[in-house]
Amino acid sequence: QVQLVESGGGLVQPGGSLRLSCAASGGTFSNYGLAWFRQAPGKEREFVAAVPCTNIGTSYVDFVKGRFTIYRDNMKNAVYLQMNSLKPEDTAVYYCAASRRCLIDGFRTDYWGQGTQVTVSS
Repeated sequence: QVQLVESGGGLVQPGGSLRLSCAASGGTFSNYGLAWFRQAPGKEREFVAAVPCTNIGTSYVDFVKGRFTIYRDNMKNAVYLQMNSLKPEDTAVYYCAASRRCLIDGFRTDYWGQGTQVTVSS
């Protein structure tokens, strides 16, 4: 059973940066596609970014392109989300997700982390 544990959330001012981390255990990490999702209060969970097991060819939702970067370190069994130029509308609980499928087109989540809160406010 794969376990995902997120960290790095917190309170940041508009225009600031945060780096989220997700540590994985219990599976063959290097075979998994990985992604970040987020859920704001009163809204559905939405896709943010994904990276395939090959670490080649990432995918981003339009509203974070140019601001967020997803990357993985298979040696550390970790995936990260670097978030720059944060906006109040980025406030949400951010979830790490893993798929047993390497490729990320039509990402299908098999495992979820517990989430980490990101609040962007002055």
